[in-house]
Amino acid sequence: MVQAKKIALYVVIVFVFYTIINSPDRAADLVQVGFEGISDAAQGVGDFMTQLVQ
Repeated sequence: MVQAKKIALYVVIVFVFYTIINSPDRAADLVQVGFEGISDAAQGVGDFMTQLVQ
């Protein structure tokens, strides 16, 4: 089972590098969307905590 996880991880890493090399503009867009999602989630948690304190 551990071998399968390692192989899956290597496949994902190779796919990420392949995507970055073949389409850097698209990869940059995907990273930006990901960071925006994380930022929005953090903002939502902050707003929730602020409402709890009030």
